[in-house]
Formats: sequence, C-alpha cells, structure tokens
Amino acid sequence: MTTIETEFTSFGLDVDITDVELELTDKCNMECGHCLSNSSPSVPHGSMGLDDWRRVITECATLGVRLVQLIGGEPTTFPGWDRLVNHALALGLRVEVYSNLFHVTSKGWGVLQQPGVSLGTSYYSVNAGEHDRVTQKPGSHERTRANIVRALELGIPIRVGVVSCHDGQLAKLAVAELRELGVERVNLDNARPVGRASGGVPPTVDALCGKCALQKLAILPDGEVVPCVLGRFLPTGSVRDAGGLRGVLAGPRWAKTAASIPRRGASAGCTPNDSNDCDPANTEACAPKY
Repeated sequence: MTTIETEFTSFGLDVDITDVELELTDKCNMECGHCLSNSSPSVPHGSMGLDDWRRVITECATLGVRLVQLIGGEPTTFPGWDRLVNHALALGLRVEVYSNLFHVTSKGWGVLQQPGVSLGTSYYSVNAGEHDRVTQKPGSHERTRANIVRALELGIPIRVGVVSCHDGQLAKLAVAELRELGVERVNLDNARPVGRASGGVPPTVDALCGKCALQKLAILPDGEVVPCVLGRFLPTGSVRDAGGLRGVLAGPRWAKTAASIPRRGASAGCTPNDSNDCDPANTEACAPKY
C-alpha cells in the first residue's frame, strides 16, 4: 500500500479539505421525492468516466484528503465503482460507500468488507409502506433493512441517516429500531429544500448548515466542484479543466463561494465538519433549524 501524506499548504493552497464526496452518478434504482438531485432509473451516468474519477482520487490523496465518499444516485450502479474503492485504499485513503442497499452483489459485499471501507445508507420508517412511498420503490424497506442487518453481521462499519420528509412520518421510531438492530451511528435530519425537495423553488444558502467548504467539498457527475452535495447549486469550477481540483481550489470562484456561505455557531461537542456524525435535527445550535 502506498500512502501519500502531503498537506495543502505544500501546494500553496489556503484551504484544508479532508473529506471529499464523489457523486459518481445520478442514476439510481429509486426515485425519492426528497432527493437532493434528480436521480432516477432513467437518468444516464454523468460525463465523468472511470479514468476521470481515478485521477480525481489520486489528486485528493496528494492534497491531503483523508476520506472519500462514493455517493450518487446509487454509486454501485456506476461501472467500476469497486475499482475506485480499491484505488483509494491503495493510496491510503478511507472510503465510505453511501448506498441505498436495495441490491448488493456478493462481489459488492466483498468490496465493503475491506479494512478502511465503511458504509452509509438511508432509512425512513419502521412501516414498510411509508418507507416505500418515500423511495418510490416497492420492496425497498424489506431489502434495505435486511442489508443493514447483513452489514452488521459482516462487521462492516455502517451509519444510517433517517430523513424526515413529511408530517407524521415515523422517523423517530425508525431511529429507535436501528439502534435496537445494533446500528450505533444513526443521524436524524429533515429534508433540505434542494433538488426535488425544493419543489421547483431555486435553493439558497439558507438551506445549508453553514459548514460547506470547510474541510469538505463535493464533485458532481459532470466534474463540477461544489461546497457539498447540498450546495450543488454553487458551482466553482470543473476538475476536468487543466488545473484539476487544485486549480479550482486556488481560483477566485471557490474563494468567493466559500465566503458567501453564512457561518453559524456550533454547540459544544458538535462535529459539523464530519458528515459521519453530524446530527442537525438534534443539535440545538445547528441551522437551518426546523
């Protein structure tokens, strides 16, 4: 294994990005009404190919990034997603695969069981019908729940986000159920008005927690760099340009966008720069407050 330990300051960049969300594709086997993008089964993969993503991961390693998250859409629908996981691991990066867990192949389970890999997923209700209405995929509750249990049995580190999408949803009961199953890292949040959840209203920075572009960024399926996946309406440049990710981070658009995001206070013990532990619905100082 090769570990690349290079700080951003070595490249003259006045930023410190440790976590990068790689949105491999908008293609998904579900069509959730609150999705932050417009992902669906009919949407094609983006313009970023396997080699493009491999170059991005290599650059992330040279820039001191410690964690890359493969997200979508459904990242496991992207051809070669497993090779990207292995490439990141070979460079000493940790990897989280954020999957809806509707379908995991035996090969996929093998990839997820590797040291340095963790799993993230979403869950909506203890009631199968309510969960499936959110995902627009019949049978999704049964399969996602079964695969959460399977991940726990295999010892794969897993976190689960419970998103409250409508009044009366059994979201808190879902949190309790997950803890009973043995999931230690469960986050509860409300749907943010971005993507389909915006109802056609253009999103604003008020939809963000205020920590975007602080130690984190996201790269969309077309190569566009944004402050986070929720801040996808704030493009700052493309990794497909000659300067790559470093060029985007050194450019004026990134600096201007980062400066435009209102920063909000954080309570003691809050770790807002780590999406693995962020729990805005239960953290008093977090915003937006619902």
